[in-house]
Amino acid sequence: MTDTMQPRLDYREVAPGALEAMYAVERYARNSGLDRKLLELVRLRASQINGCAYCVDMHTKDARVEGETEQRLYAVVVWKEAPFFTPRERAALAWTEAVTLVGRDHVPDDVYETACREFSTKELVDLTMAVIAINGWNRLAVSFRAVAGTYQPGEYAAKGK
Repeated sequence: MTDTMQPRLDYREVAPGALEAMYAVERYARNSGLDRKLLELVRLRASQINGCAYCVDMHTKDARVEGETEQRLYAVVVWKEAPFFTPRERAALAWTEAVTLVGRDHVPDDVYETACREFSTKELVDLTMAVIAINGWNRLAVSFRAVAGTYQPGEYAAKGK
């Protein structure tokens, strides 16, 4: 195992208050009413962009629990070229990419307009909160080197997170 696969610190133990703040955003997104399979696709795509192996592992596992197919999971990284996604899912994935990469291109008008055709204004705020949450989790996991493969589906849900 290389040094990049060794955890730097356990942020859950070091700063439980920070973790609780993240869980609050996560709970909001989870309880927003957005489809759970859609949320897992969004979480997976942001995690791929951010290079978060821990979160890619977690959200592929959680997506399978929600009934997602292997074919679609493999295609998330190339969703623009794959015919397996609905217009709503495509809008969510485009929105996820734009919000995740906000420093590069901000959020282009065409991406916003497409998202507005598929989501109500409340849903779009909820979707954005889900993207904010996963980007935060990605940054914690990547920065402190959470070890991929250790997550078990339902692990955090069982703890009320």
